[in-house]
Amino acid sequence: MALARTRRNDSGMNYWPGFVDALSTLVLGIIFLLTVFVVVQFFLQQEVAGKDTALTRLNAQIAQLTELLSMERSDKADSADQLAQLRASLSAAESDRDRLRSQAEGAGAGVAAAQGRAAELAGALEGERKISARALAQVEILNQQIAAMRRQLAAIEQSLDITERKEKESQARIADLGQRLNVALAARVQELTKYRSDFFGRLREILGNRPDIRIVGDRFVLQSELLFDVGRAELKPEARAEIDKIAAAILELSEKIPPDIAWVLRVDGHTDIRPISGPVMKSNWDLSSARAIAVVQYLASRGIPPQRLVAAGFGEFQPIDPEKNEEAYRRNRRIEFKLTER
Repeated sequence: MALARTRRNDSGMNYWPGFVDALSTLVLGIIFLLTVFVVVQFFLQQEVAGKDTALTRLNAQIAQLTELLSMERSDKADSADQLAQLRASLSAAESDRDRLRSQAEGAGAGVAAAQGRAAELAGALEGERKISARALAQVEILNQQIAAMRRQLAAIEQSLDITERKEKESQARIADLGQRLNVALAARVQELTKYRSDFFGRLREILGNRPDIRIVGDRFVLQSELLFDVGRAELKPEARAEIDKIAAAILELSEKIPPDIAWVLRVDGHTDIRPISGPVMKSNWDLSSARAIAVVQYLASRGIPPQRLVAAGFGEFQPIDPEKNEEAYRRNRRIEFKLTER
């Protein structure tokens, strides 16, 4: 009766490792999308930083030009004041000239002096007019430069708007790509899960319902004693017949799997926790890896494409029974077959 209960426990399905593998694949896809997003964000930040630097430089130039314009306007105001004074002086001179003309008959010398004074004031007035004309020309040049700066600022703002729109479009495309990638990954995982179920079902038909061969989660498990002698990594002669059955099931299934699915059959070697040492096998890692390689090499000799095979050794570090007794040791010494993505 105890033996029957043990067999029922061994044949229980454990879906957790398959879920972990699918979740790991999804996490890797998300990490890839985040990396792409960070790279795009980095380049966009570099471009915006360059635009900000140019905008700061242009603002500084505008501030300088504004200061120069203020100084020119101040000079123009001073010139206008001087011109008003000169005009007032000219008016006074003209008044003096008229008064002197009225006295011209008796004061010819005085009239000549007044005329000289008037001529001097007129020359000074002409000089002030030339200075004012130059100031107006400089103001016009400054106005043109300010207009050019404003056009440059408008172009920069337009470029920044275009950059922001492109960034939003890129983020939308990345989100859409991530959603489509998740859908594609889910479809691939579901499709491969279907073929894995077919594979396990076919193996169960071929090998029969035996206590030393069982399905654990997404893995098909054979006890090491079926294939190897204790502490050895050479296949026993009677083990080849069992592996021939597995190879036949794999070849049959490989014809059904579409060629665009990158599938592999992973062969995992496991040992118990008791240490091993010797001239050939110096650790449990060596023993588990050598056993997995021996199975993979034999499968390749039976026609399985080598690019579809993977050998892995886990030593004693992935036990399925944590107890420390002979039964637990026997359960942990095993070879696992897992149909998975490359």
